[in-house]
Amino acid sequence: MSATVLGEDGTGPAPVRPPPRVEHRPGVPGNLQCPACGSANVAQVLGDNGGVSYVCTACGHIWS
Repeated sequence: MSATVLGEDGTGPAPVRPPPRVEHRPGVPGNLQCPACGSANVAQVLGDNGGVSYVCTACGHIWS
């Protein structure tokens, strides 16, 4: 048996709403994105010498 999410009035399926739109404003830093694949799934990692690097958890690309 499958489940159905009902709308606010409880009669039909809930309307599908797009995620909120985020607009980039000049001079304001945006989300970090992988330069290889463009994914926003990025983790900050600390290196052995104290430096900071980033790794994309989607494709595995590493950069600093």
